[in-house]
Amino acid sequence: RMQEYDIIVLGTGLKECILSGLMSLSGKKVLHIDRNPYYGGENGSISPLEELFKKFKMSGSAKLMGRGKEWNVDLIPKFFLASGQLVKILVHTEVTRYLDFKVVEGSFVYKAGKLHKVPATEEEAQTSDLMGMFDKRRFKKLLHFALNFDIRNPRTYQDVDPVKTTTRDLFARFDLGLDVMEFTAHAIALHASESYLDEPCVETINRIRLYAESSTRHNASPYLYPVYGLGELPQGFARLSAEYGGTFLLNRAVDEIVMENGKVKAVKSEGKLFQCKQLICDPSYVPSRVRKVGRVVRVICLLNHPVKNTHEANSCQIIIPQAQLGRKSDIYISVVSYTHNVASDGMYIATVSTTAETNNPEKEVQPGLELLEPIMHKFVSVSNLMVPNEDGKKSQIFVSRSYDAMNHFESECEDIKDVYHRLTGVELRFGGSRHQSQNSDDD
Repeated sequence: RMQEYDIIVLGTGLKECILSGLMSLSGKKVLHIDRNPYYGGENGSISPLEELFKKFKMSGSAKLMGRGKEWNVDLIPKFFLASGQLVKILVHTEVTRYLDFKVVEGSFVYKAGKLHKVPATEEEAQTSDLMGMFDKRRFKKLLHFALNFDIRNPRTYQDVDPVKTTTRDLFARFDLGLDVMEFTAHAIALHASESYLDEPCVETINRIRLYAESSTRHNASPYLYPVYGLGELPQGFARLSAEYGGTFLLNRAVDEIVMENGKVKAVKSEGKLFQCKQLICDPSYVPSRVRKVGRVVRVICLLNHPVKNTHEANSCQIIIPQAQLGRKSDIYISVVSYTHNVASDGMYIATVSTTAETNNPEKEVQPGLELLEPIMHKFVSVSNLMVPNEDGKKSQIFVSRSYDAMNHFESECEDIKDVYHRLTGVELRFGGSRHQSQNSDDD
């Protein structure tokens, strides 16, 4: 007899594992299939180091880099904002039980050829070398306004209509200079392009507040990163799904998605049929249901030293705003190291990424690579940015987007919420942990 499931999930990427965990948690019968022998799908972690050389078909010895099994290299590294949506999902589902985090030691922005620490508190603004004396005062006023802003309380608006006022007008109201506007928008509000300027300012205000609140939790920076790397996350959610009756099949080829009257009916894997009512997957499983909207270039660099001018930080984020290089999109650099148990002693992993704008993507990230010199080994990948062609309501096939060039998870969480909403018809909301009586101090 054919096995029947409510939902089949293809691919164990982080988004798919989170959705599978949430669905199992809500009482659905879930089957999870991945063609790879490991968790994490296309954005997994690679260990030992020899496997990274093999994957990128690189000659050169991994032997000089310490013990190979001490490395866990994330193919698409991203940081969490301490008060951000992914942390809320982790607390809500209690997947925090399976993970340990370390604070990322610094957040930097590139300006006129130099790196500067991003100020996120009024104290840091006071000592920042990014601004002159008058700019510091104006920036602090903006920070204060954003931290006290509450969309439900018009008394906090200070005569700024958050929906009718554009961000350009908001910045003009606080009399911010171009330099301050640039690092505020790109290194604090984490906007990826200039389109935010003419959109309602409420989004930018919320982003500044999120960054500042995340910074006050740990002081060094607003970012967190899991010990042993991001590969721990899909496994944590897979455990959650299994705990609630989810079934996992790794290393299984997917032969066919069986349709009936335009709707998904079953998945055929290695000759066996598994029936389902709904299907969730990443773009690689349904090439005919997605379209390309761009390309992302990523360069993974192995270093034996901290990045210069980051105060010897063992981990950090660096953003190069696009205007600094006459580009349309920012360049992102994430740095982690042996202190996160992802590299051999004294070693660092830095990844440079951006949205490709030319036919020579590697040349586009050169300014980022120059900040990391000397580099021992580098691994270059260019991948297509794919988005679903349809919302999935007719076919009941719900496809996630490819991972963008940013090195934080906020936009990916928007995608998780979007897939969840299309799948269930309800908004994904989190309030505390799932056992309300327990204290949720574990965030």
